[in-house]
Amino acid sequence: MSSHRWSSNFEITPDEIEYLINLLVERETPLTTPQLAAALVERVLAEEAVALEQRYKDVEVYNPSHSYEVGQRLVFPQMEYATARVVEVRPGQNPDYGDFSVIGVQFEPDSSKTREFAASLATPHKLSQGDTNGHNPLMGEQPLSVDEIMRVSGDALTASLQDKLSSAPELISVTQQWFPRELLVQPNDGHLNLAEAVLDIMGGGPLTTPEILEQIGGIGDAPVELQIFSLNYVLNADRRFDEVGPRGQVLWYLSALKPAEVKDTPAPLRYSVVDYERDVLSAEETQIEAEIGDELSDLEAEAVAEATITLIYPHRRAGTLPLNPKMAQVFPGAQVTQHIWITLVDGQDDTEYNGWIVPKGRYVFGLGEFYRKHRIPIGAYVTASQTGTPGRIRIDFNAYRPRTEWIRLVAAKGDQILFENHKRSIGADYDDLMILGIDDLESLDALVAQVQRGRTSLSGLLRLVIPPLGRLTPQGTAHVKTIYSAVNVLRRCPPGPIIATLEANPDFQNVGGHYWKLADD
Repeated sequence: MSSHRWSSNFEITPDEIEYLINLLVERETPLTTPQLAAALVERVLAEEAVALEQRYKDVEVYNPSHSYEVGQRLVFPQMEYATARVVEVRPGQNPDYGDFSVIGVQFEPDSSKTREFAASLATPHKLSQGDTNGHNPLMGEQPLSVDEIMRVSGDALTASLQDKLSSAPELISVTQQWFPRELLVQPNDGHLNLAEAVLDIMGGGPLTTPEILEQIGGIGDAPVELQIFSLNYVLNADRRFDEVGPRGQVLWYLSALKPAEVKDTPAPLRYSVVDYERDVLSAEETQIEAEIGDELSDLEAEAVAEATITLIYPHRRAGTLPLNPKMAQVFPGAQVTQHIWITLVDGQDDTEYNGWIVPKGRYVFGLGEFYRKHRIPIGAYVTASQTGTPGRIRIDFNAYRPRTEWIRLVAAKGDQILFENHKRSIGADYDDLMILGIDDLESLDALVAQVQRGRTSLSGLLRLVIPPLGRLTPQGTAHVKTIYSAVNVLRRCPPGPIIATLEANPDFQNVGGHYWKLADD
């Protein structure tokens, strides 16, 4: 069987699952699905080699120029290496070929029919070329290797084996490894309490399983790999502990000590879904939506090692980074856990911060100190890039010597939001259409709370922000990116519903170039 045909022709039987279970028992070491697949391939290759040797033992390759006797076994390469036994030899009769013989053979395993072939043929024949002197070429072929088969068909074999293993009640799986359930080492309550205390001393974690085992003195005299597997299994079933490592790495954290912003979405990021008709968005507006790159927008994923976003107020306030489809490719994923602990590395000075990926919430938490230290404004460009280590992500921005620039300053007065142009010191590259400054957070928070209590509609929010934004320009208009940035100060909302509401509601007028104003202005 060629390596590329393994995935389609190879069936995993109950006997082979039993073989793998016995292998795990014999080694006393948990193995991953790819490791078990490789072990199964190795076994099948060995069985095939034995079967091949038995099948072609004392067998000659058929060659028309050779003579044969009754009882000899032959192999026919031109007939997919079928084997046959000679049952008859008689003189041939054809003046064109001179003296020769005709052999009658019966193919194995069906011996009910006899077929005839030429033998002792002196006349040149294509099957006589490259004479092997009776040597069976199969026995000299280099057999397929396990590595070759796994390289070509490993993914398909592993997926098929995964399904079979998952159906075996004798086995359990932890951290992508397998082991017989009844042979687990059983940590007791004392071990678990010690593990909790160790993590508590570390501020919740994270710690690897070997580190925890070392601190609690192990859980018996079983092989270390089995102790690790068993402890992982028990910790995974205990609500006090949460596995928070990126894919390929197991890290444990105390559930109770995870940041509140990780366990629950921060208030500024909470989005109440707005129903809208996407058909009203033009191709240009869809492009604007893609440029903004809001994580709540339905955008296409792109495989990248670095991504840049424009920071909006909700993320600046919550100390988070949006996990849009492109940014999600930069950050590591996980097999099961909903919260992934990582290290965020400051691209300006290499300071390290504890970070948390929250895939379900589509954000990364842990950038508050980074934003404050560098005085990153709303509207700044922030870049995340891979470092070569899955659990370490570099966070950076285009910094320059701070200079005084005019920006939009947000203020709250009663139930109104105001925007005024003021000079501020800025030291980071930013989007001029989305930059905002805020001096009085307390008053703004009061206005936000009032807006949310009143459940102001999206069109109502647009009526609140567009007029004061328009007063900052001679034309009395505001760009859709600016409107989006301002709306998100009051309530989290992606650009799609905002643009659709502007297009569908006659209260708003598009004056060209993605600039808008109230229709009655």
